[in-house]
Amino acid sequence: MSDTTPVDQTRDDAVEDRGSNRSHRPDSQAFKDFITSQWGPRPDLGVTPGRAAPFTAERRARLSARFAGTRLVLPAGPLKQRSNDTDYRFRPHSAFAHLTGLGTDQEPDAVLVLHPVAEGEGDPGADGSGSHHHAVLYVRPLAPRDTEEFYADARYGEFWVGARPSLDDVTTLTGIEARHVDELREALAKDVGEDGVQLLVITEADEEIAALVEAIRTEAGTQQDASDEALAEAASELRLVKDELEIELMRAAVGHTIDGFEAVVLALPRAVGHRRGERVVETTFDAHARLEGNAVGYETIAAAGEHATTLHWITNDGVVRSGDMVLLDGGVEVDELYTADVTRTLPVDGEFTDVQRRIYTAVLDAADAAFAVAKPGAKFRDVHAAAMEVIAARLEEWGLLPVTAEEALTPEGQQHRRWMVHGTSHHLGLDVHDCAQARREMYLDGVLEPGMVFTIEPGLYFKADDLAVPEEYRGIGVRIEDDVLVTADGNENLSAALPRRPEDVEAWMARLRG
Repeated sequence: MSDTTPVDQTRDDAVEDRGSNRSHRPDSQAFKDFITSQWGPRPDLGVTPGRAAPFTAERRARLSARFAGTRLVLPAGPLKQRSNDTDYRFRPHSAFAHLTGLGTDQEPDAVLVLHPVAEGEGDPGADGSGSHHHAVLYVRPLAPRDTEEFYADARYGEFWVGARPSLDDVTTLTGIEARHVDELREALAKDVGEDGVQLLVITEADEEIAALVEAIRTEAGTQQDASDEALAEAASELRLVKDELEIELMRAAVGHTIDGFEAVVLALPRAVGHRRGERVVETTFDAHARLEGNAVGYETIAAAGEHATTLHWITNDGVVRSGDMVLLDGGVEVDELYTADVTRTLPVDGEFTDVQRRIYTAVLDAADAAFAVAKPGAKFRDVHAAAMEVIAARLEEWGLLPVTAEEALTPEGQQHRRWMVHGTSHHLGLDVHDCAQARREMYLDGVLEPGMVFTIEPGLYFKADDLAVPEEYRGIGVRIEDDVLVTADGNENLSAALPRRPEDVEAWMARLRG
């Protein structure tokens, strides 16, 4: 029976505001007077200068050198709705985090602005010399207790989400002057015009801030010599070489990740007995990440059996069977937002079968070949090429290629890529695929330098219905992924503490299981 009740046209509450109708909030003046009175002094949040401050000052100075005379706008981004009136946990945009040092849950709606100043009069970098810019953080600070935000704002109010830092707290923590976000529009518009200051913004970080910048530019009739894309590109390239603090944080992320893999090995017997064994693997690792870091750096891949042939299998609702392997691709993200990215393919029973070992060893040999060329002076693309030579040669040896390995490796061939369609490496850091907006000549065609951190992750994936391979290979997927730091004379495998050779994997699993 259909509902023919007419729509009430007299209601004065807007549709977008009705999500809060689930509970009754008092609004009498007596309530307001009472809830905003008789409060003691707020406890000191205990904010101290962050250890990232000198590093972020140097990063900002390097960015400043590329954009003298231009106002640079780098938003943290807003809270993002998960459903109705609930939000996801906040994670600032990576460029903002890199240049401020702010991490877990810091600071929604904030905007870092680098205001142009005369050369040498800007904020000092690591060497103490002035840059071309003065940095200001525009933030939403702690609201007074006589405001509605204090008790009624479920997104920002102290009653709902806890005390926010004051402007002084933000300045102490970051070493950057902090001002109220309400001052942002006037600050951005200052001196913008035909012959004045230009504005550049990271558009993807915050749609509202990007629209504000565009409105200011339109009102001023300014002609842009540089594009917003140039700022995004520069902020991305700034992260290609990690500084001392970033490398330390990457080591911590990798260390926590290795511990998470050990927890998974201990949980495998429970996974075998569960109808959603992959979820046992996933939640074991994810719980560890949440306890020891901020969270996972990306959705964990816990792919058992044939699911391992799906590169980004994150549904993780399958069973874990005795005799199969589990491909675990996971990374712990630390509170400062740097993430690891490690993969191991583990035999559920603790021992590889002959065919599993054969495929696993081929992938390991490809990884070792990539490690051998990952050193200063080589090109980033050389790492992938070295791995592909081994993959193609092994596939030819097994009689799977329709041509020779040499023919397959030509640009016109590539038949070997049927069984490994992804690349061998990507940069790693604040984003699991870090520096993604860097220019091609800086990334794929870039020359390796000490301080670069990236993955080496070859694989072979034989789907269950792949008639181009013998039946014994079908349904097997193997990937081995490590996190690599380029050093002055070669490289360091940051995840080397996690066994790689098949015999070492078996011994490690046996030891953990007692």
